[in-house]
Amino acid sequence: MSLKRITKLNMIGILGGMGTQAGLDFCNKLAILNRGKIDQDYPLFLLYNKSNIPGRPESIGIHTKKLSKKKDTKKQKKKYQIVLKSLLKGCKLLYKSKCKFIVIPCNTAHYWYDDLRKKIKLPIINMPKEVFNHTQKICKKKSSIGLLATEGTILTGIYNKFFDRKYDLIHPNNKLQKISVNKAIKYVKMGNVKAASKIIKPAINYLIKKKCKKIILGCTELPIAIFAFKSFKKIETSKIFLDPNLILAKSAMKKYKNN
Repeated sequence: MSLKRITKLNMIGILGGMGTQAGLDFCNKLAILNRGKIDQDYPLFLLYNKSNIPGRPESIGIHTKKLSKKKDTKKQKKKYQIVLKSLLKGCKLLYKSKCKFIVIPCNTAHYWYDDLRKKIKLPIINMPKEVFNHTQKICKKKSSIGLLATEGTILTGIYNKFFDRKYDLIHPNNKLQKISVNKAIKYVKMGNVKAASKIIKPAINYLIKKKCKKIILGCTELPIAIFAFKSFKKIETSKIFLDPNLILAKSAMKKYKNN
């Protein structure tokens, strides 16, 4: 079936705003992957830049037993529910807009994935799972895989959930997490990509020294920092980095064409 025909029947729902740059990066990759000679050749998608969703890492707290030895508190549960409610509003808007499925270009937001799936009728593509499926095709079992991500993504184990079955998932030590990864993410959100591209290098070098076969850029701001001044071809053919936004875009197009 031609893309022109598909667009009459189908639409990708994108719940963005976490952060805004990451959502736009996803849309850009979606468009580049499907360059057409005319406007009608491009996929039909709707981006809801829901930038008012409360901070995901700050709202995780100790809601799951995996995060801390401390007991759950009403305050932490409330924070979790506030974010869930906001995410649900975004998904429901995409559902009402006749989207066929939803993608969320934010790794940390997938902490709420299971609860979202229970309450939303539309399929939601699971980003960490898609990255795992892609990794299985290119990396041998028991390989060391690096993970650069927010502290929330690391602590909740949304990547470990899939990767621990077959791989040794390694992330930077606490010091590098704070002075390299966290700061790089913050700089991208502030629009200072040049500073982000420099400050992330120590964390990358740490994972390379740990002999990681691949490094997952597990926060959607990080591909912007690392590939800021490089061509799309270099992003797609990178020998070391795995870009979840790009993998998600490819998975979304596969589902889009098959619907």
